[in-house]
Amino acid sequence: MTSKKTLATKSKKSGKKPKSAAKKTPKVKDTPKKPRIGVLIADDHSVLRQGLVSLIGFEADMVVVGEASNGRQAVDLWKQHRPGVMLLDLRMPELDGVGVIKQIRADDENARIIVLTTFDGDEDIYRAIQAGARGYLLKDVPRDALIDCIRRVHAGETCFPVYLANKLVERVRGETVSEREVDVLKLMAQGKSNKEIGSALFISGGTVKSHVKNIFAKLNVNSRAEAVANAAHRGLIQL
Repeated sequence: MTSKKTLATKSKKSGKKPKSAAKKTPKVKDTPKKPRIGVLIADDHSVLRQGLVSLIGFEADMVVVGEASNGRQAVDLWKQHRPGVMLLDLRMPELDGVGVIKQIRADDENARIIVLTTFDGDEDIYRAIQAGARGYLLKDVPRDALIDCIRRVHAGETCFPVYLANKLVERVRGETVSEREVDVLKLMAQGKSNKEIGSALFISGGTVKSHVKNIFAKLNVNSRAEAVANAAHRGLIQL
């Protein structure tokens, strides 16, 4: 048997260094990836939904978890998927956007919902925010602004363009149209006379005249046609 001393002597003579144990490279732990932002899209127009699905599909940190074509379905899908953010239209069949926000927020007050609509009336904005919307955008918003808004709302921020925020301020400062006055406006929009409005609401003709006078003053208009147009623009009624 060859001794260790003999091996060492041979190594010196050959000029070769004895082999040492190979060093193991320490394994680098994989950095866990952040979960993607689940987005639920609720809009009754299929073409718009498809466009949003395609747009969001380009973002590495986002994924569409569901699509709803009416308000009832939007609430059900939200409860099923619990998305990070919901994009919601205001005008939805079966249950409107404000109703959707209220039902979801009753279940989870931390729900993050962005209204994405074509309506920019101050009353629309006010009702949506009052219900608990965390963002409000118009459908012609630039792509980058929409994606940025989704990320911001998911992070716990709010997202309201300056000009929409200014409309909200005007709405808060202005005189509020009462629920009864809105009822009168809706019937005015149908072309009903004061007598017909009184019969429909079970109030006297004098009371109707008083409501009409107050409506004119609050909306700063001089005719029934102006009142109806102004109310529709503000989102008080739908034509």
